[in-house]
Amino acid sequence: MEGARDRQILYAAAFLRALATGMIGVLLGVYLAKLGFDPVVMGLVIASGLAGGATASLLVTIGGDRLGRRRALLALAILTVGGGLALLVTASPFAAGVAAFLGMVNGMGRDRGAALVIEQAVLPSIVTEDARTRSFAWYNVVQDAGHALGGLLAGLPVLLRHTLGLADVPSLRVGVGLYTVLMLGTAALYLRLSARIETSPAAAGWRVSPESRRLLWRISSLFALDSLGGGFLTTALLAFFFYQRFGVEEGALGGLFFVARVANALSHLGAAWLATRIGLVNTMVFTHIPSSLLLVTVAIAPSFPVAAVLFVLREGLVEMDVPTRQSYVMAVVRPEERTVASGVTSLVRMGAWAVAPSFAGLFMSGGSLGMPLVVGAVMKITYDLLLWRAFRHVRPPEERAPAG
Repeated sequence: MEGARDRQILYAAAFLRALATGMIGVLLGVYLAKLGFDPVVMGLVIASGLAGGATASLLVTIGGDRLGRRRALLALAILTVGGGLALLVTASPFAAGVAAFLGMVNGMGRDRGAALVIEQAVLPSIVTEDARTRSFAWYNVVQDAGHALGGLLAGLPVLLRHTLGLADVPSLRVGVGLYTVLMLGTAALYLRLSARIETSPAAAGWRVSPESRRLLWRISSLFALDSLGGGFLTTALLAFFFYQRFGVEEGALGGLFFVARVANALSHLGAAWLATRIGLVNTMVFTHIPSSLLLVTVAIAPSFPVAAVLFVLREGLVEMDVPTRQSYVMAVVRPEERTVASGVTSLVRMGAWAVAPSFAGLFMSGGSLGMPLVVGAVMKITYDLLLWRAFRHVRPPEERAPAG
């Protein structure tokens, strides 16, 4: 009963954090511009927030279990609240950069921060082996729902300007204030977590066994390749592709990506069902490859309606490897190694994801709008084939034949 309560608290906190992140991802650039920051400074502030998130992920990977998972989650939430409050009152570029770093303000619009590292390590400890993948599926469903609704919630400042006559900056400050309140809500939820989420003091630490170290090295290398391919396919670059190729306006793009996030959310539940029948690795690989092939067809689609349908179909498959990947990594390492495993794989993915967009921009500036889509798809298919070859025989506990 206590495990179910902790799980519901983590789901609720993940939803609020995703709602806040989805909203601030849309509003942050506009808010900084309205404060008078030039594009270079805006980029530095946003990069500072992402750097803060990466630094926090590294710190919780090394010391989160030793500090205590509940305390670490609470500290992260409080720092985020402080960053939001600082952004509300500052007009200095330097202060905004510091606030973004310390508050881990995520301008990407998707939750990929330090709290995710700890929550991924906690979930397997409060469910049975058979329920692990399903719990990760629901965890990702609530996150995708939060991201989608957060994007819609970013329209609040416009609504306030039209209904109450607020000026641009005050209306945007209301949005930043709401972001801060939502993150404060996560802190309140974390206070209610039980001691069951903690690992034993003797096991807490960042060292892993030689066997797990070898496994993490192999799987992290492959995850880096997958994320490098994903870096060619960020939301911003895909939106730019549709805008340039088909002349689609922002309103239509917003609707398209909202439908895509809904397709992502539904696919997580499908992934959990499929994994019980064909296994985690097979689900990761044999849903991911078709999604990459669909992406290639988007690059050569003759019209926006055709491209949009193909893109939504792709989004209904591409995220099916997320809960299965998370569940698999947590299953094949020891329970006391889960925070380190979650942190290492998250950091590798974050680093590789950050490298590719500049190359994608070079391809697009050279006149080949669809090239990043093709390159990203090829890299992802290569990752899938290598993953299946390397890990098809490394099975999680629930897929192993009973001894004797």
